[in-house]
Amino acid sequence: MALDSNGYKRKTYDDLLNDMSAKAKEKFGENANVTERSVLGILLRIMAWFLSLAWQDNENVYYSAYRKTAEGTQLDMLLPYAGITRNLEQYAFGALEITGTPNHLVSAGFLVSKSNSDIFFETTEDIVLDTLGKGIVEIKAVELGSEGNVGANTIVEIVNPDADVTSVTNISKTSGGREKETDLEARERASVTVEGMGSATTNAIRTNILKLPSVRAATVIENYGDVPDAYGTPMRAVQAFVLGGTDEDIARAVFEKKAGGIQPYGTTYVSVIDDSKNPQHIGFTRAVEVPVYLKVAINTNTSFPTEGIEQVKSVLIRYIGGTDIDSSVYAGLNMGEDVIESRLIARTYQVPGIEDVSIQLSLDGISFDESNLAIGLQEVAQLDASNIEVTVNV
Repeated sequence: MALDSNGYKRKTYDDLLNDMSAKAKEKFGENANVTERSVLGILLRIMAWFLSLAWQDNENVYYSAYRKTAEGTQLDMLLPYAGITRNLEQYAFGALEITGTPNHLVSAGFLVSKSNSDIFFETTEDIVLDTLGKGIVEIKAVELGSEGNVGANTIVEIVNPDADVTSVTNISKTSGGREKETDLEARERASVTVEGMGSATTNAIRTNILKLPSVRAATVIENYGDVPDAYGTPMRAVQAFVLGGTDEDIARAVFEKKAGGIQPYGTTYVSVIDDSKNPQHIGFTRAVEVPVYLKVAINTNTSFPTEGIEQVKSVLIRYIGGTDIDSSVYAGLNMGEDVIESRLIARTYQVPGIEDVSIQLSLDGISFDESNLAIGLQEVAQLDASNIEVTVNV
C-alpha cells in the first residue's frame, strides 16, 4: 500500500513499469513481449508515465497537509494555525531633502531616483519649501523589494524636472524594503510561534516580536537572580535583543506579552500607552550585528553552472543571514547561534557540479581558519555577498 504507518511512499515510473510488465506477462503469458520497442511495451510505458504523474500529485497532496512540508499557497493556508501569515514584499521608505525656489510647492508623486540606476522613489505628500528654499519630505520606493534600501546621499537624480527644484538628496539611508518571505523562513517562524503560544513567558515575548514583518531575529532572557546578569539585566527583569523592526512596534510587542510587575529592561526605551491611558516605559536592546567573512575553495565538474559562484554565495547567505548580491536580505541564523563550518559545507553542496569544498571563516576579514565562529547571546551573524571570496578549481 502507498500509505501505511510509515507515511506515504510514492511509486516511481520504474516501479509502475515493472508492476505493469509483470501483470501483462501474467495475463498474456510469460512470452509476452514487453520490451521498449514492442507495441505492448510502448503502451505500458506511456501508461506508466502518466500514472507516475498522478502518483506525484498524490504525494504532493499528502505533504501539503503538514506545515513542515507544505509549499507555496498550501503553506500560506496552514500558517494561520500557527498564529502568523507570510510576510509579503515591503516598500522602502526614507527622507528626501529638496532644494529649490523659496515657498515653492512640490506636489506628492515627485519622482526621483538613485544615481545611475533604475531604482525610483516618489514623494508621499505635498511640501512647500521654506524661505531658504529647502524642505524635507517622506519618499517611498516605486517597486517592492529590498533593492529600495539604498545608502544616504545616493538619491540625487530628478526624474521629472521642475524648474523650481535645483537638487535633491536622501539625508539618511532608506529602509523597510524586503522580499517576500521564503517557504523556509515562514516555516521556521511558524515553529517559533507555536512554541511561544500564551503570555507572560520569554517564549511568548519572543514570538510576539518575531511576528513583526520587519524583525529578522530576536531572543529574550530573564534574570531570576538578586544581582544584574552578564548582559546588565536587573533582578526580576526581562531583556529582549532584537534585530530589525521599529522601536515603537517592538516595545508594543514586548508590552503585550510581558508578565505584570516584571521590568522590561534594555538600552532603548519607548513609552507605550496602556488600557488605562497611562504611559509604560518598555525597554529592549538592539542586537549587535557581527559581520562574517568567508573564503570558499571549491573543486567542480562540468555540471557546475555558469552562475555557480553567485549560487554558492546565495546559499551561504540564506543560511547565515545577510544581504545577497541582488540586495535581498535573509534572516538566516537566529540570535546567539554559532556559525558552524560543517553546516556551511553541507549547504554549499546544494549547488550542482561541486566535487569538494573547503571553507575558512573569519570575524575580522584578516585571520581565516576552519574553526566555528562563536556568536554571543546578544549578537547575530550577518554575511554580505562582498565578504565572500570564492575560488574555483576545475
